[in-house]
Amino acid sequence: MRPETIRAIIQQAAHACMTKNAQAFAALFAVNSEIILPDHHLIGKAAIQKITADYLRTLVDIKININRILVEGDQALVEWCWEDRNQITGETKCRNNAIVLDFKSGLIYRWREYRC
Repeated sequence: MRPETIRAIIQQAAHACMTKNAQAFAALFAVNSEIILPDHHLIGKAAIQKITADYLRTLVDIKININRILVEGDQALVEWCWEDRNQITGETKCRNNAIVLDFKSGLIYRWREYRC
């Protein structure tokens, strides 16, 4: 994949999260893809969409600031700051995340997220 295509997909993923669009987020993933988070391991596009929708439903004021995208071949490393507010508790969170992405056939195949 071309680096600009990978960067565009990452921007689309951030936008989908900020607009709470789990369907658009999941559409960026291959059918048999996976997301590995510190507290979850999701396998398959359907699971990714469901868990993402459930999670985003609890949040408001989602802001993502992408600090860096490094691309090599069909892999990328992203540093971003995710800020949100829990709509039930009102608690605001700001997390710095590093995400390692693998792409296959134009889609995200693997998303591994590290929280700082």
